Amino acid sequence: MAVSFQVRALYDFDAQDGSGELSIAANEILTVTNQDVGEGWWEGVNSRGQKGLFPAGYVEATNSPPPPAMPPPPPPADAQINAFTESVLPGVDAVDDWDDDWDDDDSDHTGVHGQVSNTSLVVSKDPKDSQRSVEARGTLKKSFNRFSTFVKSGGEGYILGETKLTVPTEQCVTILENNGEITWLESTSPYTCSVDSPNKKTKLKGLKSFIAYQLIPSFNNIAVSRRYKHFDWLHERLEEKFSLIPIPPLPDKQISGRYEKDFIDHRKNQLQMWVNRICRHPVLSQSEVWMHFLTCTDDKRWKVGKRNAEKDKLIGGSFFHAISTPSAALDNVTVEKQIDLFNRFVFKMDDSVKQLFGVAVEQHKRYAGPVKKEIQRMSESFNDLGTAFQMYSSKNSDPLTTAIKHTASVYEELGKMYEEQPKYDAEPMADVLHEYKGMLAAWPDVLHIQKSALNKVAEHKKLAEEGKISQDDVAAIDQRSDVISYATLAEINHFHNERVAYFKSMMETYLTAQIDFYQQITQKLQETLAYYQNS
Repeated sequence: MAVSFQVRALYDFDAQDGSGELSIAANEILTVTNQDVGEGWWEGVNSRGQKGLFPAGYVEATNSPPPPAMPPPPPPADAQINAFTESVLPGVDAVDDWDDDWDDDDSDHTGVHGQVSNTSLVVSKDPKDSQRSVEARGTLKKSFNRFSTFVKSGGEGYILGETKLTVPTEQCVTILENNGEITWLESTSPYTCSVDSPNKKTKLKGLKSFIAYQLIPSFNNIAVSRRYKHFDWLHERLEEKFSLIPIPPLPDKQISGRYEKDFIDHRKNQLQMWVNRICRHPVLSQSEVWMHFLTCTDDKRWKVGKRNAEKDKLIGGSFFHAISTPSAALDNVTVEKQIDLFNRFVFKMDDSVKQLFGVAVEQHKRYAGPVKKEIQRMSESFNDLGTAFQMYSSKNSDPLTTAIKHTASVYEELGKMYEEQPKYDAEPMADVLHEYKGMLAAWPDVLHIQKSALNKVAEHKKLAEEGKISQDDVAAIDQRSDVISYATLAEINHFHNERVAYFKSMMETYLTAQIDFYQQITQKLQETLAYYQNS
């Protein structure tokens, strides 16, 4: 039985909404109810009866000396270890309404679009560090490592058998093994969904405006109207529910120019890519929240489905109960090697994608800026030369003057072509790379969950060797760890298959557009050359 005791907060700590954390203030008295949460966290209750998790290193027992009037600097960096990159998810808006009560598209609110912070965050696992931190008190806000991905996702509770859920058959997902290849069970009824007809709409008698998109799934051809913020809401639900699946990021939010035609068309194309990717995923494409988003046309039914999605019990670690895997046990050593290899691959691919993305963006800027300007300067110079030649008209010189004037107009047109070209090559490439930047940034958290599961197995095998737990307990933990490993390997396999398909298509699109572009330039230059040859 856990022993409760009181502690005093040494520092301020701001909880994240929906994370199970508890905000605490320096000098606040708390009652610790559970020290076995793991990863340097404790569970406790404040004087108002609010319960939650807080960093163990941020509190001290109340029998310690009273805190100083002025808090000194925060704990030194060398008291913090275990740095890792982690995604920070915002809380769910506690609202029921589909439109009016939500933040508008032009508000300051932005959801997470699969973007992971590159900030290195740290936490100490050594309880002695809590004592050392007493000697260096101060006020910190959100500089502490967020709750471990493994624990926060519910992975630890699942591995240790602390969660018990009965999952309806229709909500289960299946993993197959065929000749050593581990895959998600593909849907027997694949489908597509088009994103069409973006329209500017208004509400509150024109005081607020937004862009609505029509989504039409192929399985019923019934259109539903969705706004960007609805995609944003869905993205948060998918990230919350599927902790082992990197959810592709939505297009970046933009305020200025959001009603310009080019922006609207580009946003539609990006949302179409995002929808395509969800439709192609064996698990996401069949999920209840996605189907509700894709098919619900009634406001009342929407609100019910929205609340159900936000109260879904099969999220994070709890979703592991819904995964059906092959009966064969996995070899943890082999799995660890596969995961380590993929981890190195992700690191290298992430660097390469970021570099190529930067080059594509730079090409876009150069074509629309300096390149266009230089070509049109040539046009102006040719035009000036032709104007000069027009001052002396003769049968012999007039054809040359006409040819030079034509050359000037061709170069003016070439400048416009360079300005427009990125939408056919660099922009589609950058859109694909944007999605992969987001997914690659999400993989470290996924792999952290799987690695933590293997670590739990190793820890409990050691406990069994010491006679502290039974072999049956270890076998059960090992079996649950296999579920996480199977799911991770299935997702890795899906990621590689999609990578090949998407990058093949991306390169074909880019090269085809480049060839067409330079063929058009060649044709126009050949036409203007003929003016000289025939004069």
